[in-house]
Amino acid sequence: MKDQERQALRRGWTTGACAAAAARSAFAALLCGRFEDPVSIRLPRGEVPSFPLALAEVRARSARAGVVKDAGDDPDVTHGALVIVEAACAEPGSGVRFAAGEGVGVVTRPGLSLAVGEPAINPAPRAMIREALCDFARERGAPAPPDLLITISIPGGERLALRTMNGRLGILGGLSILGTTGVVIPYSCSSWIHSIYRGIDVARAAGEEHLAAATGETSQKAVRLLYDLPEHALIEMGDFVGALLKYLRRHPVRRLTLAGGFAKFAKLAQGHLDLHSARSPLDLGVLRTMLAAEGVAAREPAQSAAQILEFAGEKRARIAERVAAQAREVALATLAGETEVEVAIVDRAGAILARASG
Repeated sequence: MKDQERQALRRGWTTGACAAAAARSAFAALLCGRFEDPVSIRLPRGEVPSFPLALAEVRARSARAGVVKDAGDDPDVTHGALVIVEAACAEPGSGVRFAAGEGVGVVTRPGLSLAVGEPAINPAPRAMIREALCDFARERGAPAPPDLLITISIPGGERLALRTMNGRLGILGGLSILGTTGVVIPYSCSSWIHSIYRGIDVARAAGEEHLAAATGETSQKAVRLLYDLPEHALIEMGDFVGALLKYLRRHPVRRLTLAGGFAKFAKLAQGHLDLHSARSPLDLGVLRTMLAAEGVAAREPAQSAAQILEFAGEKRARIAERVAAQAREVALATLAGETEVEVAIVDRAGAILARASG
């Protein structure tokens, strides 16, 4: 995506920001008998967005407020979801505590930034919510932090979570409340990269020494046939091989298998660490030179990686082996450590074309 196109896209708000806004409005109703609508909060980088309420309910000792998440122009799985926060009076001196309601997951595996048994409300959103509550308390001359139990719900969240990596991370029962800055930047893919990091953390905490990272579902299925790895040792890295390798450089494992298609790994072999078609070019001239080195005389200049393999004919495995070996060298150089690396190139039918390892 070009820079000017990216700048024209509309930004949105994270589930954490929506929860913070709903929490402030629910607390306002609990403390003063009136919801703030629209409700404004201060985000970590200074923005002060305003959120209209989609739900407002007062109960005996609690209040509920809901905000519909607007992810802007980002294809976020939670766009349009209703984020509901119930603020309930808690024991004096308890401060702000958190609970998972309908559609919000619970941590069941070690390795994440939250303890096992905790609601999947990440530390940054927790801090954002506490700050929003403390801001309102100070404005009204009330003690800060207030003594509240904050329960976050997302109706339908358990179903939406099936489209995320939460299950593999050991977050069961629903979605995570995420967002470091409160702002969703369209196509930044920060949530995907976050899931890669957390997947590595969970696997390492479980004592796994061999991780397999795949660019897609077909490649991941091929890896499953190669190795009997547990679910939490499989990482869906998509195009973000650079993010994966750089995180593993700081948090190493003994062995890593990278699995992906020929075109993706041809880019890695050429030094690209972001394999997305719009963000890294593939130098077909390098692949044509490989064809020539294998004695293949192409009848016309190949216009795609797929054509390179088509022209290679019976030499396609040799071309794939060359690419796999070079991709492995780039991965090893990026890791700059002692991790054993294997690269497996998988065709569109799920068959392994080539493997390169130590």
